[in-house]
Amino acid sequence: MSITLIIVAITVIVSIMAWNNYSLMDRWVMNPYDVAKKGQYYRLVTSGFLHADWGHLIFNMMSLFFFGGFIEQLFGLLFGASGPIYLIGFYLVGIIVSDIPTLIKHRNDRSYNSLGASGGVSAILFAAILFRPLTPIYLFFIPIGIPGFIFGALYLTYSYYEARRGMGTVNHDAHFYGALFGVLFMIVVYPPVLPQFFDQIAGWRLF
Repeated sequence: MSITLIIVAITVIVSIMAWNNYSLMDRWVMNPYDVAKKGQYYRLVTSGFLHADWGHLIFNMMSLFFFGGFIEQLFGLLFGASGPIYLIGFYLVGIIVSDIPTLIKHRNDRSYNSLGASGGVSAILFAAILFRPLTPIYLFFIPIGIPGFIFGALYLTYSYYEARRGMGTVNHDAHFYGALFGVLFMIVVYPPVLPQFFDQIAGWRLF
C-alpha cells in the first residue's frame, strides 16, 4: 500500500479527532513555549498531523497526495527497499525542521500556537519541483498551470516576505524552511539533480 496514502489517512483521522477533542488539540499543537520551557519536543511532530479546519486539511492533503506519490516512486528508485523508510523520515524531518525557526522566534510566547503539515508538504513539493521543474502546478484561482520552477521561486519569495512581515495567522516560516529542507536534502542524497534541474529549465520556452 502507498506510504503517501497512509500518511494522508493518518493525518485526516488525527485532525478530525482533534477537532472533536480539545484536550488532544491542546496537547499536540506546536506551542513553542511548552516545547522550550517544558521539553515537550514531541509537539514538533504531532502538530504536523493537526489542522485548523477542513480547508487547511484538504489543501495540504491534496498537495501531499499529488506530489508525494512521485517522491515515493523516486525514493524507491534511489533507495530500493528502504524507500518507504526514507520517505517517512524525509516527511517527518521536514515538519520538524520547518518548525525550528518558529520555536526560536516564539519560545517565550505562551499564547502562540502553530499546526499543520505545511512544512513536510513543502519539502515534498520542492523535492518534486527539483526533479521536474517544468511540470505545471495548478492553483484553485489560476486556470493555467505554472511551471514548477517559476511557482517555486514565487512561493519562496512570498513566504519569505510574509514571514518577515509577521502578519496574519499563517506560519510562512514553516512553508519557507520546509521548502529549503526539501531542496537541500535532495541535492545531498542525489547531487546530479542540480545540473539536471538547470538543464531542464535552460530548455524551457514560454511559447
